[in-house]
Amino acid sequence: MATQWPNKSERPQKARKTQQLAGKVAVITGASRGLGLELAREFVRQGARVVMSDIAHDELHRVAAELGAQAYIADVTNEQAMFELAAFTKRTFGSLDLWVNNAGLWMPHCPIEQMSLDRVHRMVEVNLFGIIHGARAALAVMKPVRTGIIINILSTSALIGRPGSSGYCASKCAAMGFCKSLALEVADDGIVVYNIYPEGMQTKLFDEQRPQDYTDYLDPRVVAMKIMKNLSAKKPKGEFVIRRAKQKY
Repeated sequence: MATQWPNKSERPQKARKTQQLAGKVAVITGASRGLGLELAREFVRQGARVVMSDIAHDELHRVAAELGAQAYIADVTNEQAMFELAAFTKRTFGSLDLWVNNAGLWMPHCPIEQMSLDRVHRMVEVNLFGIIHGARAALAVMKPVRTGIIINILSTSALIGRPGSSGYCASKCAAMGFCKSLALEVADDGIVVYNIYPEGMQTKLFDEQRPQDYTDYLDPRVVAMKIMKNLSAKKPKGEFVIRRAKQKY
C-alpha cells in the first residue's frame, strides 16, 4: 500500500537543483542508512561527489555502490580516523566543500537511576565528540582555502528536556553548545555552519525500542528534502528546526 502523507508538507519532494552542489565534494558520516543515506542520495542527484562514511562495512559499500558514491569506513569517535577521512577526500577529489556530521546514537528511555552509564558515555562519544572530531577534521582542509560548509545533525532533544531521555538530551544539548560556538568562531573564515534539529525520524536508531508514537515520526526522506531546500534557499537558516506537522508546542 502506498505511503499516506497526512500533511502535504510532509510529502517528499525533489529539492530544487542548485549550482551550490554541482561538482562539489561532500563527506557524510553515519551514511549507510537513515538520514545520512537520504542526504547522500540527494547530494549525488544534485551533482555532488560524495564520500559516505560509516562503521558498517558491508552495508556501506553496498549503498555507496548503488549511488555511485565513495565508501570510507571510519569511526567518528576516533579523531585520527576523521582527519584521515578528510585527507582521503582531499587527496581523491582535490577539495572538501561540505562536511555533514550525521552519525548519532540513541538509547531506550528509562529513569535516570536505571541508565547504563557505559551506554551514556558511548552516546556522548558519538553525539558530541563525533561532531567535534568531524568539525576539526573538516576545518583542517577548509580553513586554509577559506571556504566550506559544515552541517551538524542535532535533534529537538537539544532544545527541550524529555522524561526518560536525560542521557540522550544531555549529549545533544552539549553538541548544540559546541555547534553554536563553532558557527560564531568560523564565521570570519569563509566557512558556514548549519545546525539542524529534526524531531524523531523513522530509522533503525529505534529498532531496540520503538516509541509509542513512532508511526508519527518523520520520514528521513522528508527531513533530507527540507535540509536540501534550506541549503538552496537565498537566505538559509543557520539554526533550522524540523518538526512533525502534527506536533503541538
